[in-house]
Amino acid sequence: MSNTKSRIRRLTDAEEAEIQRQIAADPEDGEATDEQLAQAKPFAEALPELFESIRRSRGRPALEKPKQVVSIRLDQDVVRKFKATGKGWQARINEVLKNAKVR
Repeated sequence: MSNTKSRIRRLTDAEEAEIQRQIAADPEDGEATDEQLAQAKPFAEALPELFESIRRSRGRPALEKPKQVVSIRLDQDVVRKFKATGKGWQARINEVLKNAKVR
């Protein structure tokens, strides 16, 4: 995974000052009053349909037969050999175990 922080350039003081000036000049960007904050509702309450559509669309869809997480001890050389085959090595171990004749 790459480090995104190293690719983001820091703003200069002049750039930051210009951004702050533009924010202050925006007539629609006023501070909320205590009365407005007291009337504020949680997003899920204010826009329930939108909240539900966002909630349903997040993450992976549920699997019909999800895999079970287990802890298993394997010999180091077995793990090393499977890892050497590249990405998906755990799925390959699963396939070998699935096809094994159980005594």
